[in-house]
Amino acid sequence: MEVLHQNTTKKLPIEIEKYNTFFKRFRGLMLKKSLQVEKGIAITPCNSIHMFFMRFPIDVLFLDKRGKVLKIVPHLKPWRIVPPIKNAHTAIELPQGTAERFGVYEGNYVYY
Repeated sequence: MEVLHQNTTKKLPIEIEKYNTFFKRFRGLMLKKSLQVEKGIAITPCNSIHMFFMRFPIDVLFLDKRGKVLKIVPHLKPWRIVPPIKNAHTAIELPQGTAERFGVYEGNYVYY
């Protein structure tokens, strides 16, 4: 995953798996025991998520079609809902604390 911030690109050691089929998008991370530290998923199209049947908190980045980070929801706990984010096209689910640890901010561009 790469993050563009103020004309500087930094490559993060995170492998993103694309979830773009109905079944993968529906299931997401439900019922999984954990998310590996250097792994994440990109759900497309997606402008909101729920945390039903999740067992661990995550960070979520909502991106527009160009990859701009519109909203970051850090430390999202199980059994919570994120309502639709205007103009969001992709949700990237990452291990809890990843956005802060790697300095990902709203307004950055993310490529995976």
